[in-house]
Amino acid sequence: MSTPDPAGPSFRVATPADADEVAAVAARTFALACPPTTTAEAIAEHIRTVLSPARFRAHLADPAHRVVLAEVDGRPVGYTMVVAAPPADPDVAGALRLRPVIELSKVYVEAGQHGAGVARPLMAETLRVARTLAGDAGRDAEAGIWLGVNEHNLRAIRFYERSGFGIVGTRSFRLSDAVETDHVMERPLAVVTS
Repeated sequence: MSTPDPAGPSFRVATPADADEVAAVAARTFALACPPTTTAEAIAEHIRTVLSPARFRAHLADPAHRVVLAEVDGRPVGYTMVVAAPPADPDVAGALRLRPVIELSKVYVEAGQHGAGVARPLMAETLRVARTLAGDAGRDAEAGIWLGVNEHNLRAIRFYERSGFGIVGTRSFRLSDAVETDHVMERPLAVVTS
């Protein structure tokens, strides 16, 4: 765990020119979310095929995607990706209660930044970006944002619950030859006031 930076992290929406940086932080952080049974080969294959600079260039050029970079002292230490598209997975579509929805596809922070004041403000900025991406629908009380998280990633599940997400179902997630079970979590996209 790192000491919080007094200046705090900064956040920005990535552009296609940032694809190499986003892929590098993705490669450094992906294994943190994997179950302990995941092989090094499966992790390497996923990074090579799903988290490559080319894949991020495509995401960053797509108007339905936004990637938010978290930086400390100008160095990327985490990122999120939101996608404005209906879920393709029928298990996810059936579990979600809110419509329209934005997918919170990726949420990763380097291990050295866990507990250092990066994740919460990154989530807040990501929700702001997601509401902007959703346009008028982002202010609708029925609009939602959802994510999938491995059922064994208890640290992440607790963080998402503290961020207002609740478990609404499950989905299967293929990682190389293994099929993992993810919790599907959802929350309202609009700012919730109590």
